[in-house]
Amino acid sequence: MNIGEIKPVNGRLQGHIATRTIDLPKVGLRPVQSMHERAPVFEVVALNVGRRWVQVGALWEATANKTGESFLQGSIDDPSLAEPLPIALFGTDAEGYRVAWRRREMRDDFGGARQNAGRPTGVDGAGGGFGESTAGADGSLMAQSDLDDEIPY
Repeated sequence: MNIGEIKPVNGRLQGHIATRTIDLPKVGLRPVQSMHERAPVFEVVALNVGRRWVQVGALWEATANKTGESFLQGSIDDPSLAEPLPIALFGTDAEGYRVAWRRREMRDDFGGARQNAGRPTGVDGAGGGFGESTAGADGSLMAQSDLDDEIPY
């Protein structure tokens, strides 16, 4: 979802970012002068209520895995925000940038645990890879006659 744009204005990159709850009518990109390989490419600055430019984020250069397209990615953060706002900028310094936002995908609490077609999951193929239930219809533990009482180590 596009939430803003930044264009060249008098030799500087300036624009706006707005969502339903965030309105940054004056945003700028300030180049970072660093030789460190992990340094951001730009600091994101915004005009505060006292009409001073304050840093609210940073952007690093990234490359899309599927297309090879270069873009800028980072986040905007401020004590007034409940959490950082992840952003990506697509475009060029000369033509300007479109500011995009995408909700982060929720991680599976089991890490990479997903049903695998090559792994048995139970009698009927259901069960998400955890096998058959050992509970009866009333919730009690069902006796398993094929289990050994002792577990060899």
